[in-house]
Amino acid sequence: MSTRPVTRFDSPEASIAYMRKVAVARSGFSAWLDVEPVKVWQGESELTLTLRPEMTQHHGFAHGAIVGLMADNACAWAGASVAGDVVTGGYTIDFLRPAKGERLRAKGTVVKAGKRQVVVRADVWAESEGEAPVHVAAAQATIVPTGLASETVAM
Repeated sequence: MSTRPVTRFDSPEASIAYMRKVAVARSGFSAWLDVEPVKVWQGESELTLTLRPEMTQHHGFAHGAIVGLMADNACAWAGASVAGDVVTGGYTIDFLRPAKGERLRAKGTVVKAGKRQVVVRADVWAESEGEAPVHVAAAQATIVPTGLASETVAM
């Protein structure tokens, strides 16, 4: 059994502020989608996104690219919480059910953090007020540290 990874941020609040300023505001796609970090701490992440009509496909479900972004970001953000600045080396995703709802929620958990790569799992749920969340996707990613500490990334 592995121990919980140490964090690269001083506090949970500092990690959220950093993710809003860098991972969302400096990413055109994440900013346009209005992705909201909920948790980025000690190898775990959680983020939400309110679905809009332009994010859906022809059946009214969240487009697979949007669900994929949520899984990818959950993996990268969980990895960043232990490894500093990161990029995604690759990920696989399984779509389990149609993503229909008012919002998406993704959670990522570091499986193993190494010097050259971080392996992370993520799950994505579709949520609507008054209804039980629906598990819509499961993913695994290889996250690659860039070598830059979170604090040194230009803001």
